[in-house]
Amino acid sequence: MEENNQNNAQRPLLFMLTYLLMKRRRDLNSVNVERRNEIQRRSRLRQYFLQKQKRTLMMLLTQSSQSCSCPIPTRVWSNTESTDWWERVVMREFQPADWLEKFRMSKETFFFLCGKLKLRLTRQDTRLRPALPLEKRVAVALWRLATNVEYRTISELFGVGRSTVCKCVREVCHAIVVLLKPLYLCTPSEQELEDAAKLFQTRWGFPHCVGVLGSLHVPIIAPSSNTDSYWNSQGWLSVVMQAAVNGLGHFWDVCAGFPGSTEHAAILQNSTLWAQACEGGLAPSPPRSFMGRPLGYLMLGDAGYPLRSWLLKCYPERPQITASQQTFNRRLLRAHSVLDVALLRLRARWQCLHKRNDCGLDVVPTMVLACCILHNICEVHGDTFVEDWVDVVRHGECPQPTDTLSPSVGEDEVEEVRGLYCEYFQQQEQEHSQPV
Repeated sequence: MEENNQNNAQRPLLFMLTYLLMKRRRDLNSVNVERRNEIQRRSRLRQYFLQKQKRTLMMLLTQSSQSCSCPIPTRVWSNTESTDWWERVVMREFQPADWLEKFRMSKETFFFLCGKLKLRLTRQDTRLRPALPLEKRVAVALWRLATNVEYRTISELFGVGRSTVCKCVREVCHAIVVLLKPLYLCTPSEQELEDAAKLFQTRWGFPHCVGVLGSLHVPIIAPSSNTDSYWNSQGWLSVVMQAAVNGLGHFWDVCAGFPGSTEHAAILQNSTLWAQACEGGLAPSPPRSFMGRPLGYLMLGDAGYPLRSWLLKCYPERPQITASQQTFNRRLLRAHSVLDVALLRLRARWQCLHKRNDCGLDVVPTMVLACCILHNICEVHGDTFVEDWVDVVRHGECPQPTDTLSPSVGEDEVEEVRGLYCEYFQQQEQEHSQPV
């Protein structure tokens, strides 16, 4: 009995000793782990600084060898940059046709663009290397937008790294959107809307129209997520751009970045243009008279858009269609062709919108906006458009998807507006058919 009591009294002491031994072992293990981690960290830092010193030394040796009158042959792996092609060939020997072919704009427009972007793209030299000149940064980006060639080719051509090419494209496109969008891609003022309406009436014979609305599918590579939503009706991956143009084929509203399977009506209803038009932003004050009735400005769309009092589209082709409705369709399609020509010239000039774009989805919408702004700049400055560029687009491998037909049944007011235009065009044809 006494022995059992003695054992019971010693048991807590044994538990305590066991706990202390285990705790001591854990402490020793954690100390060893921390010591190993510290040794590894110091080894990595030492290796990093050694490599940095090596790179700095090689850069200084390269610069000294280039400045020497009897240059020492450099090793193959030194990867020295070659700027002879840019400084001598482009800046001194390029003819006007070469500037148009390679940069899709005249030399004067190129330097005008550089001047506008100078505030955001100028970089300062450092001790290790001089900054890439502003003109060269813009040229790298324009070459990419115009040709859509891979980064490696542009890297070898301009004598810069591939990462530098990618960075130039991103920064230049972003600068164009931030600095030049308020100047070349903005909502028209009331006076500009009135001028646009006069232009559509005189050039295209469609009164009270201020713009044509349509879309463009830009080919892309397969995204890392949500891939199914980017397949369009033609069976290829794309991002959709919604665009509105005036009577001259200049873009004044662009909404880009929607997946290729998105319907045109859904894109329109999620754009600022929809909110502006529904809130009366396209209505002149006071309303202009048309066929004896006050009427606001309107736009023309294709079959995929909904029918609204400010957005008209053709009557569906059916056996019951009348002669006046057929006349209305012909006049609308004739005016709508200004958008088709503008999109064709846009893709022909900037082939990154025509060929498959391998940039990330975070860059594509900015790139699309930048191309539309550059299109407007070239058109405003009167830069020559080479018709041979169009052949590449017309024989492309990615045909544009056809518009999904949306219901054309509208409110009584909308049908009345289309009826007024049918009557107006019918009267015009009758006047032209009468003998003088």
